[in-house]
Amino acid sequence: MTDKKENILHAALELFAKDGYNATPTSKIAKQAGVSEGLIFRHFGNKKGLLQALIEDAETRMGELLAPVIFESDPKMVIRKIITLPFSIDRSEYDFWKLQFKIKWEEEYNNPNKMKPLIDKLAWAFSELGFDGPEEEALLLNQIIDSISISILRDGVEPQASFQSFLLEKYNV
Repeated sequence: MTDKKENILHAALELFAKDGYNATPTSKIAKQAGVSEGLIFRHFGNKKGLLQALIEDAETRMGELLAPVIFESDPKMVIRKIITLPFSIDRSEYDFWKLQFKIKWEEEYNNPNKMKPLIDKLAWAFSELGFDGPEEEALLLNQIIDSISISILRDGVEPQASFQSFLLEKYNV
């Protein structure tokens, strides 16, 4: 990938995460990336194509991030890994993840099945450990982790740190 294309993607990610997709004109992206607006259209077709490139990158990153959980064979480790996951995200990645949470609200880009493999794996882990209602427990933990992740992206890790130890203790993992 060329430096200019990379600059465009980085600028778009930062601006979309901060201001939102709809509120970010391509002219602002071009200015921040130090390129002409025409170059954005040449590389991505339009603003929607630029967002699509970021979403495709997200799918790849999400797969890489969740693979250690999905392929884990110890049910306690599955739960432990998912609880510790949001606390392990590098601060330099926050804009990327902020954008993922923002586009969840966009009907056109929301993929409700994106987390299904993770939820299925959590349900399996809870079932293996003898929890009542393993599917509901998996959905609940996923929602809790989602909420903690949003708070970490907004306020940093420190205010959420006590939840990590609380959940690890609660689930005895």
